[in-house]
Amino acid sequence: MLALCRLRGPSTALLQRANATLHAVPPAADTPPPPPVAKAQSSPPPPSETPDASDSKANGRRRRRTPIPPKRPNISLANPRQWNRPIGLGVIPAYDLALELIQRDSKFLVHEAAALREEVKVLESKVVELGGWGSEGAKDVEAEMEKNREKLKILEVQSKVNLPAVRWEVDNAMADMTNPAHRHLVEHKWRKDGDLDLLMERLHQMHVIPDVLPDLRPTIDVHVVAQTTSRERVQTKKMRTTVVPGTFLLPGQTVKPLHVYANVFHTDTRLYTMLLVDPDVPDEENQTFRTYLHWLKPNIPLSATTRGRIDLDGHTPYIPPHPQQGTPYHRYVLLLLPQPPLDGVTHSLNAEARAEPGVPTSTTLDIPPVEPAERANFDVRAFVQRWGLDTIPGGGAHMWREVWNSRVSKIYKNVLKELEPRFGRPPKEDPYLEYKEKKRYI
Repeated sequence: MLALCRLRGPSTALLQRANATLHAVPPAADTPPPPPVAKAQSSPPPPSETPDASDSKANGRRRRRTPIPPKRPNISLANPRQWNRPIGLGVIPAYDLALELIQRDSKFLVHEAAALREEVKVLESKVVELGGWGSEGAKDVEAEMEKNREKLKILEVQSKVNLPAVRWEVDNAMADMTNPAHRHLVEHKWRKDGDLDLLMERLHQMHVIPDVLPDLRPTIDVHVVAQTTSRERVQTKKMRTTVVPGTFLLPGQTVKPLHVYANVFHTDTRLYTMLLVDPDVPDEENQTFRTYLHWLKPNIPLSATTRGRIDLDGHTPYIPPHPQQGTPYHRYVLLLLPQPPLDGVTHSLNAEARAEPGVPTSTTLDIPPVEPAERANFDVRAFVQRWGLDTIPGGGAHMWREVWNSRVSKIYKNVLKELEPRFGRPPKEDPYLEYKEKKRYI
């Protein structure tokens, strides 16, 4: 008879994992017992490790932290900063030589401009001796002085335009419009970086030229700022947005008067007339379109030192755009037209040099406010011809588009206080109408 008994030995069998199976391995007789496990002592963190780094470790694993990009400080004329070299002196010898060459050339041009400026002063004294400005005897001297001023303007620009500090200041919104080099860079950026090209493309592509004016050659960079939509206000946290020429705006964005800004590149103060028109109002009687005047302000003084929003109040009040229901999109064109110069004065470099700060060199026009009944049939070309507003030598322009929505009905009710018209396509003639009206059975 078999009997179960407990094996007596120094230790029980050990289990060892091998190839996903468990089998008994007898212990070796000469194997010493394992040493006692010592309690781990916490050692202080190394001096290079920061508390943030130690806190980022949890259970032996490191937490991944998203690096926070550094915030660039605000730079503007109100909060200016100074340009610093991107690399230290001697790091790249070629850069040091190039910078030295630019500075040497700048000093040479500054001395050349100073010598030419003395020649201009001598010519000014000759003009006084020959009878003064505009006299017959001083015409040749004035023409020579105009050429010297053109050359002087080029030298003043070239002497500073290549300096890294000058370009850095202009690129970082610290342009000083009294500095010829800064004015040149701002105007060059507007003309060559695509803003002027986009404006002229939209004016021609959407037939603003020649529907409103036969020709227009802007020399002023005009910016229009409108209210943002509710969605944009939530996403961007901004109350206003810059209008890109030719884009669509909602009627609710233009209920309040828009903010208009202008970058002007002449140093003397000249007067301009602002017009805001809609050339796409239907004319049912003549089966064509007529122009509606929304805003008018003459005698606006502008110069290179003009900053901030242009004051457009105090003349013909602003009427919000109200595209009629059933019509295609409407083009809203803002024009900034130069007024004629004073008698005996032409806009030239000599005139700019003689102009006193803040004193206009243009004729003040006594344009009466436009009555509400005259807004609906406003003739832009006749207005320009009557008051001598020439669009060829300069001025500014901007445009955007709008279509009807329910907000327009409120404008007709609360602002215009008149019945809202509705337009649509005429009904098609039914060729079978005569047969439909006859009785089929007698």
